[in-house]
Amino acid sequence: MYRLFFLQFIRSRAVLASLALIILLGGISIGIGQQFLTQKKAAIDQVEQYQKKHLERNVSLHKDDLGLLLYYVKFAFVKSPTNLTGLSIGQSDINPNVQRITIKNLEGQRYDTDLVNPTNLQSGNLDLSFVLIYLFPLLAIVFTFNLLSEETETGTWRLVAVQAPSKTKYLLAKLSIRVLLIYLVLVFLFIMAKVVLSIPLDVHFMMVLLLSLLYVAFWFTLCFFVISFRKNSGFNALLLLSIWLLLLILLPAGINVYLSNRYPVPEALTTMISQRDGYHTKWDTDKTETLQKFYDHYPQFKEFGYPTEGFNWTWYYAMQQMGDDESAKDTRALRQKIKEREAASKRFSALLPNMQLQLTFNQLAKTSLAQHLNFLDATSAFHEELRLFFYPLIFKGESADAIAWEDFEPEYFVSQRTGYKGLWRLLVPMLVACLLMSLCCMVKVRRL
Repeated sequence: MYRLFFLQFIRSRAVLASLALIILLGGISIGIGQQFLTQKKAAIDQVEQYQKKHLERNVSLHKDDLGLLLYYVKFAFVKSPTNLTGLSIGQSDINPNVQRITIKNLEGQRYDTDLVNPTNLQSGNLDLSFVLIYLFPLLAIVFTFNLLSEETETGTWRLVAVQAPSKTKYLLAKLSIRVLLIYLVLVFLFIMAKVVLSIPLDVHFMMVLLLSLLYVAFWFTLCFFVISFRKNSGFNALLLLSIWLLLLILLPAGINVYLSNRYPVPEALTTMISQRDGYHTKWDTDKTETLQKFYDHYPQFKEFGYPTEGFNWTWYYAMQQMGDDESAKDTRALRQKIKEREAASKRFSALLPNMQLQLTFNQLAKTSLAQHLNFLDATSAFHEELRLFFYPLIFKGESADAIAWEDFEPEYFVSQRTGYKGLWRLLVPMLVACLLMSLCCMVKVRRL
């Protein structure tokens, strides 16, 4: 019986065209992911080469004045993308993975982004997560909307009801053929992605695959629940497409509007203004007052005194520090608002499998907003290390010859790995969604 079901289903040109199209789009998405990774890794390689030449050039120009030299010198802090990033690009196309910073005020530097075509950002990247989240449900709808109604409309359902030992098993057998075909396509795309993107066969990759299988299972159970009402094919197709539109377009857009209004971030503007005012207004402020605030922040440097005559680097870098200190309150408020948005998004995603899957993919691929915030925190720590190392040398009037510049290579951000217990918790919302839909189907099929 299964062989007959398979031959009957696969001989349809529409089915073959749908499978070919989803494989083609999946292949294109993997190619886009590979191109994205190649560009990021090429940029990192260039940074490593550039920093060495950058230091050599500036040291040769300003070796006698360390304060002036460090006004220009930039140090690279890098977040290397994982190979899984090619599957779920997430926030990586907006947020930079390389920070090149000086020891001047940090807040004016760490939010700098790469120059990117805004049209490309608006359309987004066609990565494999997009194909899976948006297109695989449509494929499930196309394959199942007339699973039962076709039998009724052609007049064969009464024969099935008389001859088949179990009508439920008959429907499930037809459904299993469709599920098997889509699962084969899904696994094929993941094998292709593993080979093309050189993804290691680790727990993160297996978790992405398992979540994808559960997501497809959710949509098939949803489709089966709808067709079990025994409506005509047109009604089933319209209802399922309406559900797809609601779950994947309307509700996420509505949640985004709600979060934007519930957690506004005017601090983004006030942080920039506070940082600029904190620095620029110090040109007209008494130097002793500026230095006193600086020594309140760094009491270990108080030994360098209060030079107030003419221009000096102690006062200048004290001004730079004031820009960060006076914007610190707004910076904390901005970060808190972003964290609240992220937490609220995760709460809402527990109710929407597509949102849950996207956020989980980004988390596993280390392209989430939370990961970027951690990178910014690490950038702040890296910037502070640079300051604590160079400030004493600048204030003492040392020359560039006192520093081993060859030791200053780009440093890399090391993200915290999610433990196995935390990884398995990521499965819970999707498992619950699948189980709930399965229970609904069981209740409805019994009545059928």
